Amino acid sequence: MTSPDPYILVLYYSRHGATRQMAEQVSRGVELERGVRARLRTVPPVSAVSEQVEGDIPGNGPLYCETDDLRRCAGLVLGSPTRFGNMAAPLKYFIDQTSDLWLSGAMIDKPAAVFTSTSSLHGGQESTLLSMLLPLLHHGMLVAGLPYSEAGLMRSTSGGTPYGASHWAGPDNDRGLDDNEAALCRALGQRVARLAVGGRR
Repeated sequence: MTSPDPYILVLYYSRHGATRQMAEQVSRGVELERGVRARLRTVPPVSAVSEQVEGDIPGNGPLYCETDDLRRCAGLVLGSPTRFGNMAAPLKYFIDQTSDLWLSGAMIDKPAAVFTSTSSLHGGQESTLLSMLLPLLHHGMLVAGLPYSEAGLMRSTSGGTPYGASHWAGPDNDRGLDDNEAALCRALGQRVARLAVGGRR
């Protein structure tokens, strides 16, 4: 039995855990808004061996996303680590399989936002966020960034852009979210949720 409550899909790929931490904070932000809930989903890694098939259910963490999760969501927040200034291949591969949603117009006018994590401070946070927005625009989604009314944008020394939330994980990917980065993740989730239910600040 499925719940009739509207939900914001927080869809991400994470290899070392930093993007997952961000996704959890985004989900917390979504659930600060009344009348909507967060649905946390991930995507399987892409194998270099074409014969290898990933199981339907991951060993731990959130379930893998299905097309129906996208079709039925009230809004979408998409997250990926940076790979050479672009989103990671597993997330791109998943998005590339959404032509049926594009053909039907299922995502048109739904609010959407993006977030990313990098291991180097100038490792392409903004280019990754912008690259992630491109397929969302092709789907006709309404892009929501982070306005400068979010004080953390001016205080942050490691992550946070008007294009979406970002995080610097450090060269060993062991630097956790700082208070500003976590707050900006929550603000991003709450903003998409508020837009999805028709509210304004």
